[in-house]
Amino acid sequence: MEKQPSLNITLAIPFQTPYITPMQFGEHFIDEIKARLRPSDVIGKHVKLKRQGREYAALSPFSNEKTASFFVNDEKGFYHCFSSGKHGDIISFLMEVEGLSFPEAVERLAIQAGMELPAADPQAEARAASNKKTISIIEQAQVFFEKSLRRGIGQDARAYLKGRGLTGEDCKRFGIGFAPDSFTALVDELSQAGASIDRLVEAGLVIRPDDNRENRKPWDRFRNRIMFPITDARGRLIAFGGRAMEVGAKAKYLNSPETGVFHKSQILYRYPNARKALHMPGNGARGLIVAEGYMDVIALARAGFNHACAPLGTALTEDQLALLWRAGPEPILCFDGDKAGLRAAFRSVERALPLVRPGQTLRFALLSDGQDPDDLIRDKGPDAMKRVLEKSIPLVDMLWRREIEKEHLDTPEAKAGLKNRIFVALREISDEGVRDQYKTALLGRFDKEFGRPKWTPGGGRGKTWGGQSWGGKQKPSKTQAQKMQPEAQQMARERRLIGAVLEWPELLESVDQTLFGLKFSSSECENLQNVFLSYWQDTIAVDKRALFAHIEDNGLGNVSKTFVRTRNLTIAAMGGVDAVLTERTVKWLAEARKLMGREDAHGAKIETRGRLADTIRSEKRDALQRLARA
Repeated sequence: MEKQPSLNITLAIPFQTPYITPMQFGEHFIDEIKARLRPSDVIGKHVKLKRQGREYAALSPFSNEKTASFFVNDEKGFYHCFSSGKHGDIISFLMEVEGLSFPEAVERLAIQAGMELPAADPQAEARAASNKKTISIIEQAQVFFEKSLRRGIGQDARAYLKGRGLTGEDCKRFGIGFAPDSFTALVDELSQAGASIDRLVEAGLVIRPDDNRENRKPWDRFRNRIMFPITDARGRLIAFGGRAMEVGAKAKYLNSPETGVFHKSQILYRYPNARKALHMPGNGARGLIVAEGYMDVIALARAGFNHACAPLGTALTEDQLALLWRAGPEPILCFDGDKAGLRAAFRSVERALPLVRPGQTLRFALLSDGQDPDDLIRDKGPDAMKRVLEKSIPLVDMLWRREIEKEHLDTPEAKAGLKNRIFVALREISDEGVRDQYKTALLGRFDKEFGRPKWTPGGGRGKTWGGQSWGGKQKPSKTQAQKMQPEAQQMARERRLIGAVLEWPELLESVDQTLFGLKFSSSECENLQNVFLSYWQDTIAVDKRALFAHIEDNGLGNVSKTFVRTRNLTIAAMGGVDAVLTERTVKWLAEARKLMGREDAHGAKIETRGRLADTIRSEKRDALQRLARA
């Protein structure tokens, strides 16, 4: 079993894609481009957009789907794709769909906006020219390594690869080569082709001795190693990874050093190939597969899992996680299921929590018996690997497992410790919405598995703990407890309708006529309904913070907070956390129709409020047109 060091996640400096250099343009120039170009105009050249309220909807350009889940908002200047989790502006869109670099996308948009590019930076141009020469040298080295594998000196390397199940065609497909067991084979080859020693050193292919003794000449960095080419996110060959053939070698895996074009913390092995495969029609995965080493990725790709990649023998960094999330919202990290693998997975949880947000999470696939993907596929075939991936668990479940496995939970003190650890972990999540969801899920699970005190009237004889009677009357059966009177059902429906608007104020754009015509029996719901109406009369665009500020100003802040307790029920009734706005609208209107079936006596209010909603809509259209003309 071959693998590189365990896969963990470490936080690094704030994310910046290696080839993104916005500083060369300046923020003012970028802002001016965005001010001149509407997202719908730019994106509409690639995607057929259909107007839907204040947004445009379309089929996702990033995935194969039949129902529109891609939305463009000109007012807010962004696009969002619910099927893939991708989100960004016009620049990131061109980078996604056309594979452009940041400078290339900006240049394309500047031309479209009729703007001249800022004066070029001579130093940046010089670095770009130097990097281009370095990459050319690395490409020449790749040709040499591939030839060496096919020659007599590569016989043992070919035998090793054959023993790992790789054919000659596989070696060509993955660019696998061989560095001869020589100190000068590569330096002699490329020097004769005109490469300078300085350029070979800059490319990380040759080591120059530290002293100046004349008998110490530069020597090849990679010797007697199977060579794996490493590309950047744009697909440019920038480095190598070498697997030692010598048994007991000091470093089984050796990567190129940091150079002007290669920064290990910002690169994932076979990332461009994996990302492209992820978005091919028919691939229903929601993220890349992240293995631990080169051979695992190759084994996965050969087995049909072409959307696999790997870090370069180190822990995942923030930059690498950002690359993963650019490709898909739920990458799957593969770990051995043994103790060491679990420890690595738990460390990953700790490091990933500050970075998760809506549309950006992780899943974990645990392999049994200490196997890695290469072992599993060779022993049991691709179907076994597929089953492992299908059983991958979400980050929240791995967090729960981490906490409950820290100690035996057979005492009240231990259980209290578990709850404390849950709250400590929750504080690590920076996104408020995600933190709320984790809190609900984890504390709900705690109550379900470890019980919550339950008391029934009647003094000591009626006390129960965790549902177990202490000698009083038996608690009602589940069927009896679940029965609700029509009045209670109506009250629950009213709270769901109001709660949904609190959760997703954008529903107002589609349900305002129905909402303002409803008759609520609850004073809380009716009061919030009136506040919604006054807010809707005074605003043009929906903003959740503005709505809640309006509610606070009208003295109903505490009332709105009471709906938090049933928030999960509301979300479930409106299609769940992954539902799109159109689906939630349909669910909301269906709930409202059930309520209206009991309101025949209030037809006058429905008609009056309906006319008022029509008037508000007309006023909003006029206001938006005035803004557009301005």
